[in-house]
Amino acid sequence: MKKATATMKKIDSGNGNHGASPSQLIDARIEELKDWRGEMLARVRALIKEAEPEVVEEWKWRGVPVWERAGIICTGETYKSVVKLTFAKGASLEDPNGLFNSSLEGNTRRAIDFHEGDEIDGEALKALISAAATLNTSMKPGASRKKSSG
Repeated sequence: MKKATATMKKIDSGNGNHGASPSQLIDARIEELKDWRGEMLARVRALIKEAEPEVVEEWKWRGVPVWERAGIICTGETYKSVVKLTFAKGASLEDPNGLFNSSLEGNTRRAIDFHEGDEIDGEALKALISAAATLNTSMKPGASRKKSSG
């Protein structure tokens, strides 16, 4: 019985959700933060849903909220001093409002770090979310994985 208890604890800290949906797990994360980070994550989440009503919420990598539509749009990580919205294909997106302020050196991802007290440009963020979803839905299935068999 001791082994089963240890397994349960491991599952609790991982992806085991005991029947909770990803949306319920994100709700719980927002509630457990009990500070500005929870409020920021809730605000960003609402903007994502406004921008992309067909978005699918997922819970991956031991507790990271993920928003998808035909692939990952972005993730919402919470750290001690920042809420980070990482766009899976951010380097391929136009960012006319200069929202990206983190992970700028990579070839694929881009991120927005929100700090306590930051204001969110909701319209600009929704435009970026929509652009990311459009990029995902416009890509041909398997196109990024195609290799010549030479």
